[in-house]
Amino acid sequence: MSSSPDIRMVDLTEKPVTTRQAVAKGRVAMQASTLSLLKDGKLPKGDALAAARLAGIMAAKETHRLIPLCHPLLIDSISIEFSLDEQTSAAEITATVKGSGKTGFEMEALTAVAISGLTIYDMCKTVDSSLRLENIHLTKKSGGKSGTVVLE
Repeated sequence: MSSSPDIRMVDLTEKPVTTRQAVAKGRVAMQASTLSLLKDGKLPKGDALAAARLAGIMAAKETHRLIPLCHPLLIDSISIEFSLDEQTSAAEITATVKGSGKTGFEMEALTAVAISGLTIYDMCKTVDSSLRLENIHLTKKSGGKSGTVVLE
């Protein structure tokens, strides 16, 4: 197996270290009865939100191992928050990743949301076959040359 000259890690040598933050969101849509079980911590596998929070934090820290060409970053803070929307019957996930570095934390925030959502999916799938992981996206990033970018 040969490596392609078209694929390479970006050289960050000359970039300055700045304080950076990235915020990503996503959601897991489900049946109303499943959302009720999730809210009350009554799923067969237990407290899905606690497990999803821990999984998201762990995933953000391992992003460079999961996605080729991502730089390993020193993360200062990872926050995973959940909002249960009873009107749309969904668990909404927000991940905020902060630190100082030469590149941003977008991939870490997106990975945290994806893995948190997949953990909720895994813990709910025995009671709901209609689950959907939806709309994973970056909502904000700050630090570095582009300054603050708000996407939502």
